[in-house]
Amino acid sequence: MFVRIPLLLVCLALLAMISGATVAGTAIAADAPAPVIERGGDWRAAVRRFTEVNLKHPAWGYSHSVRDYELAKELAAADQVKLDDDVLYAAAYLHDVAAFAPFRKSDVDHQDEAVRIVESLLAGTGFPMSKIEAVRGAIRTHMFGRDPVGPEAIYLHDADALDWLGAIGVARVFGLVDPNGGSPDGPTVVKRLENNLAQVPSRIVSKAGKARAPQRTRELEDFLRNLRTQSADLRTL
Repeated sequence: MFVRIPLLLVCLALLAMISGATVAGTAIAADAPAPVIERGGDWRAAVRRFTEVNLKHPAWGYSHSVRDYELAKELAAADQVKLDDDVLYAAAYLHDVAAFAPFRKSDVDHQDEAVRIVESLLAGTGFPMSKIEAVRGAIRTHMFGRDPVGPEAIYLHDADALDWLGAIGVARVFGLVDPNGGSPDGPTVVKRLENNLAQVPSRIVSKAGKARAPQRTRELEDFLRNLRTQSADLRTL
């Protein structure tokens, strides 16, 4: 016998099925294991691959880590300071790991959370674990608002600070703009650039870092001045 089922009931049943599938998919994603650094090979290559694959962001992703590592070495060489390259490499490539899911915690500063998890990330990769405390120290103070202690911490801190200034600082911060017109918008990130200009230069510690700061500061000042002129003081940005 043919039974006529009301269309509304069919629709409700379909919605329930779709909703259930969505919840199940979310649960699977939530239960998926966190990415790990490959074990048993070249630990440096493994750390680099992990960062390149998992830390994707226009302002603090893989390319930012590469720049921090290279610039920290340049600054230390200019000051004739010898760095432990194992420590610098690991800290530079992993310093922002806790800014990314699934490592991010909303109520914990990403520097402190990265310090907490970096040992487990590096264990078994071939990294010389006797140096893990120095890696922690460099990660803990990499942002310009904190005070670094020790050579690797100082030069990572200064490289990270300089990367907020100059043309690269502009590129990083404007990479945060929502392309769909949401938040943050252009004028909002300009305020962030202005804050960086006001706060970052005085926080640079090393002699070589201080020597690099004026040029990058001028670049950022010129950009902001020209941008305001060409956008009716940001009203048409």
